[in-house]
Amino acid sequence: MTKGKLLRAIRPLTEPGDIARRAVRGQYTRGGTRDNLIVGYREEGGVDPLSSTETFVALRLHIDNWRWADVPVYIRTGKCLPRRTTEVVMEFRRPPHLPLFPAEAATLEPDALVARVQPDEVISLRFGAKVPGHEFRIRKASMDFSYSHGYGESRDDAYERVILDALIGDATLFIRADEVARSWRIVDPLLACWHEAPDPIPLYHAATWGPREATQLIEKDGRRWHDL
Repeated sequence: MTKGKLLRAIRPLTEPGDIARRAVRGQYTRGGTRDNLIVGYREEGGVDPLSSTETFVALRLHIDNWRWADVPVYIRTGKCLPRRTTEVVMEFRRPPHLPLFPAEAATLEPDALVARVQPDEVISLRFGAKVPGHEFRIRKASMDFSYSHGYGESRDDAYERVILDALIGDATLFIRADEVARSWRIVDPLLACWHEAPDPIPLYHAATWGPREATQLIEKDGRRWHDL
């Protein structure tokens, strides 16, 4: 599915009730460590001390087509998180019945395919494997492919690649104007709703993975975020 088709298929959150149940905003406050203290957003220069500007968002969305029917899509992004990384995690559905040692298998995380876009391009297949020995124990394992380790040759910096593509007219890595417009079709209702919201914006400490409301958003579905 291309980016344009995916954006057209995503079902926007437009009703205040849906936004309250499936969207979480946040703003970072002072955090970090004693040796690396990070000031809060409202302490930054030129920022209103009472600002309610969002620096974090977590969403539960759905895609309106037969292939992804009833499959939730969770999105989380923000500033001043523990790491700057972009990942796509596709969790496989658990089978309804595990015939062998179900109690042991129940503690395992779901199998997943992880594609890291940045900073290091990595594809990882995560699954459960039996620990060698007579006792039946299962432990998480993974098969990893890294571009940097697989080819061992220097690659262009991200901006170098983009600038070169612009010079030669290759628009593969660039987003189109209609894709930008469709992205705002998803974002605008959220901003309008939050602008009128009477509740204060949830806060999270810098160098953490967002407000507790974001954790509650995914845990109420029996899942959890893929934290590194």
